[in-house]
Amino acid sequence: MKQVILFLLATLISFSPLHAQKKKKNKDKQEVTTVKEALDTMKLGGLKWRNVGPAITSGRISDIAVNPDNPYEYYVAVSSGGVWKTTNNGLTYQPIFDSQGSYSIGCVTMDPNNSDVIWIGTGENNNQRSVAYGDGIYKSE
Repeated sequence: MKQVILFLLATLISFSPLHAQKKKKNKDKQEVTTVKEALDTMKLGGLKWRNVGPAITSGRISDIAVNPDNPYEYYVAVSSGGVWKTTNNGLTYQPIFDSQGSYSIGCVTMDPNNSDVIWIGTGENNNQRSVAYGDGIYKSE
């Protein structure tokens, strides 16, 4: 039932005039109504965050490390898929751990004193039927 309500809400928003930026035309030259202003006035308190995937055992995100000096740069540790880096807020990702001995990642973190140094803990920490072992801790230099 919740899925149907969320789908209907998304459909209404996508076909409503809220997603288009329009100027209000009158003699007083009122401010431009933007999508942000429209969303700020919507009542979404009844909605709750929920996990939407993945439904199978691959593709699980184990950890995320965000550069405190540059929020557009972050690293994503995938339980069974290595480590991925983005410098453009997730528009594109580059694999940075493909040449190492382990593909299963449990955690990723940045050195608090030097954001160029990345620590990666291999091996998945989520015990289920698809768990893969790791081969230690890696540090970028």
